[in-house]
Amino acid sequence: MDDRLQTIFAWQEKFNQMVRTERQLNFDQSTWIQKMGMALLVELGEVMEEARYKWWKNPKPIEPAKLHEELVDVFHFFVSMCLDAGLDAEGLYQGYLAKNRENFDRQQGHSSKPGYAPHEISE
Repeated sequence: MDDRLQTIFAWQEKFNQMVRTERQLNFDQSTWIQKMGMALLVELGEVMEEARYKWWKNPKPIEPAKLHEELVDVFHFFVSMCLDAGLDAEGLYQGYLAKNRENFDRQQGHSSKPGYAPHEISE
C-alpha cells in the first residue's frame, strides 16, 4: 500500500499547481502562507459552527458528516501551508514523531524545558 500521507501531499500539490496556473496566481512564499493561514482559520471557524459552540443557542446534535467535511477542509489548507513552507510528507511525519516524543517526555517530567515537572501533592 502506498504511503497515505505522501499520497495526500502529492494530490494537494497537484491541485495547488492547477489552481495557481489556471488562475494565474503568483504570490511569494510569505503571502501564500498568510493566505493559507487565513483560509485555515476560516475553516476552523466552520468546524466550530458544526460543533455547535454557541452555548447561548438551543442545542442541536452534531451532524458527523458535516463536521468531518469541515475537518477535511482544514486538512487541505494545512497540507497546502506545509507545501508552501517547504515541508513535505516525510518532514511532517518526522517532525511529528520528534515533537510527540518531547510531549511525552514533558508530561513524564523527563524534559529540560521548565514548567513540565510532575506535580507534587502536598498534604
